[in-house]
Amino acid sequence: MFDEILGLPLHPLVVHAAVVFCPLLAALSAAYALVPRLRPRLDWAVALLAVAAPIAVFAARQSGEAFKTRLFQDQTPEPVATHESFALPLLIAAIALGVLALLLVYAANRSTRQSAVILGALTVIAAVAVGYYVVRAGHSGATAVWGG
Repeated sequence: MFDEILGLPLHPLVVHAAVVFCPLLAALSAAYALVPRLRPRLDWAVALLAVAAPIAVFAARQSGEAFKTRLFQDQTPEPVATHESFALPLLIAAIALGVLALLLVYAANRSTRQSAVILGALTVIAAVAVGYYVVRAGHSGATAVWGG
């Protein structure tokens, strides 16, 4: 299912969604947490990205596994193994940020200020983690493909 689309390998195509959605989710959810006056403008964007980013990372991870198997079978080169090692931490961080961002949007609109502050702090921490792992995964993937 995650191997090809129209005869092209899916991974190089779907990875771009993760590379765009994860930093957007990290930046917008951090802004949502840190700048309360922006919240009315960012509600829907943060909520949509909170769902889209983890799905994009999941699809990138699954398609990467299929791509690796197709290209290398059991002989994974070291740069590809390094790139692959960032997939699960990025997925976990993206899911955590997505859940926290959704809870923050809910809390900011319906709950007490205290819960919004706590969720905001946790959201910023998760946003930093997502930013770190998406950069590491992207850089190691580019290094695996282009060398360096």
